[in-house]
Amino acid sequence: MIKLLIADDETLIREALASLLDLEDDIAVIAQGSSSTEAVALAERHTPDIAVLDLEMPPQDGLWAADQIRRRKLDTRVMLVTRHARPGILRRALAAGVQGFVPKTTPAERLAQIIRDIGSGSRYIDPEIAASALTENESPLTDRELDLLRATRGGGTIDEIAAELHLAPGTVRNYLSTAMRKLGKRTRHAAAQHAWEQGWI
Repeated sequence: MIKLLIADDETLIREALASLLDLEDDIAVIAQGSSSTEAVALAERHTPDIAVLDLEMPPQDGLWAADQIRRRKLDTRVMLVTRHARPGILRRALAAGVQGFVPKTTPAERLAQIIRDIGSGSRYIDPEIAASALTENESPLTDRELDLLRATRGGGTIDEIAAELHLAPGTVRNYLSTAMRKLGKRTRHAAAQHAWEQGWI
């Protein structure tokens, strides 16, 4: 029996996925969580065979949870599911020790087979994600611009970001404006989200 932890902040999706996978004779969902921090705590408490994590759940994300699970040396393999299967994120996922990377559009029956394969020691990467990784776009942003977008994703105000990075607020605004212009985004949050989806931050 493959013991699963499922973590997704979208309750409807999480519970539907758990119900469908529980119908499989050889799969049992033993825990469910709704945040990245809860996913790590549940993995420590239950030591599931596989943790199926949503990439974009708060307060950090599924990649952070995967890395925390790996650092705790738990005997748990990790599979990420996502709507935004960007190649840069795939690279970070592999670095975090993730064994599976699939889009949320994967049918439940196929997902169950992927879970079995991962449980037996295989790794599964969605073929379209893998193919797109070969033609990944290089970041047009400087390291400083990426630092500021990373801080923006953390939710800080301009003044808080300035204090954190030891810069003047005006300097922060200038860097962020340049990054927004390069990416064609109207807000710093949209620019930060785009950079994250591309795997640049």
